[in-house]
Amino acid sequence: MRVLVVEDEINLAETLRRGLARHGAVVEVAHDGVDGLWLATERPFDVMVLDIMLPALNGYRLLQELRRREIWTPVLMLTAKDGEYDQADAFDLGADDYVTKPFSFLLLHARLRALVRRGGPARPTVLRAGGLSLDPARRRVERDGEEVTLTPREFALLEYLLRNCGDVVSKTDILTAVWDPAFDGDVNVVEVYIGYLRRKLDIPYGRNTIQTVRGVGYRLVDEV
Repeated sequence: MRVLVVEDEINLAETLRRGLARHGAVVEVAHDGVDGLWLATERPFDVMVLDIMLPALNGYRLLQELRRREIWTPVLMLTAKDGEYDQADAFDLGADDYVTKPFSFLLLHARLRALVRRGGPARPTVLRAGGLSLDPARRRVERDGEEVTLTPREFALLEYLLRNCGDVVSKTDILTAVWDPAFDGDVNVVEVYIGYLRRKLDIPYGRNTIQTVRGVGYRLVDEV
């Protein structure tokens, strides 16, 4: 098993390297995001352990860049941040698993083995509706051939709407799929993010792709 560890805490990175090596893994280590990105793109690995809080290039951006380049090495995010939003953002960007510090080495090793057995994910299919397209692999959205920049949450919301194109989805459906099944905040956050998407994808192009179904929810329509 070839493992790339990208971790800026020197002692932790060395502990991981030694522990994995004792189990027969070939391990390379990078201590910042730039070196990690170079190694991940230039050398083949079976799995990658990636810290979020990295100097030079943080783990979120590194992961996003890997997926944009169509590098499908399974990635386990390793971080001291344990908020559910951090986990959701990591998965939205293409992470395959997530472990918080402090952690059990045995658990981490077992999860890495599981990721290797599973293998790299297949390249996701580009989702389309009329002149709107979303590429889950490259994290790229286009309207009429023009790239539109979205935040991770906006991207996840649009992806959910596209996967349910033509169907009406309620705020509760959206919160469960895009936020968290246990979300207990203001449900109107969905309305706020729908507004963000409309201002980026519909209004500038004179479209009405994302429709409100009064009293029920929202529906994305294929204008073609």
